[in-house]
Amino acid sequence: MTDATLICDVDQRGVATLTLNRPALHNAFDDSLIAEIHAALTTLAANPAVRLLILAANGKSFSAGADANWMRRMANYSVEENLRDARALAALLDALNGFPHPTIARVNGAAFGGGVGLVSCCDMAIGNTRASFCLSEVKIGLIPATISPYVINAIGGRAARRYFLSAERFDANTATELGLLSECVDDEQLDDRLDQLVTQLLANGPCAMRAAKQLVLDYQNCETNSALIEDSCQRIADIRVSPEGQEGLTAFLEKRQAAWHSGE
Repeated sequence: MTDATLICDVDQRGVATLTLNRPALHNAFDDSLIAEIHAALTTLAANPAVRLLILAANGKSFSAGADANWMRRMANYSVEENLRDARALAALLDALNGFPHPTIARVNGAAFGGGVGLVSCCDMAIGNTRASFCLSEVKIGLIPATISPYVINAIGGRAARRYFLSAERFDANTATELGLLSECVDDEQLDDRLDQLVTQLLANGPCAMRAAKQLVLDYQNCETNSALIEDSCQRIADIRVSPEGQEGLTAFLEKRQAAWHSGE
């Protein structure tokens, strides 16, 4: 096992995996790991070989949120120092939420606080039955402010009110019902189900998936008006005449696999 706190790998299919590697600390993060994850996301987003991203973790937990030693340091921070730290985490979350390719969280155990934020920023999340979640900030007189836009978007305002205020721990089945997890499977099925989803995604047009993801990011919570309708028409017209769109349509009509299947 490497001593690195973050492991980054890209396989020959273009599947990138970022693995949190602080199992003894339940993959809690500090300012150093936040900067490391953000840098890795920036590098992977610019890598033309990458087609999708898996966010994983070693050990029994996905992420316990903020590291206790980091919190001890923060206790003596000024407002300006706290703002600096908050902005660093906010930049990481924004980079993960807006990552141009599909993202999947592999949730192999507990996710608390900021760990829930990481899961919320991913497009999909598959968890095992041991997965559990808690937004525990109010227990120590704080609030889940930086992660809140993503968590609220993932579980909805009503559930966010409950779990932000109560700091209750909830299980994988509840997380699935709320939409935080896409699905929950037995522990021994986690990697098989993840592989199935990866195979499904790799069968799709890479540029089309990027455009489809951007469609959701741009249109969610927007009023359906004439400008939005015209924009949607322009987007489909542009992608139909794009090289990938033409290849996809031609392959469909010729009943063959599209070119992007090569190398899987």
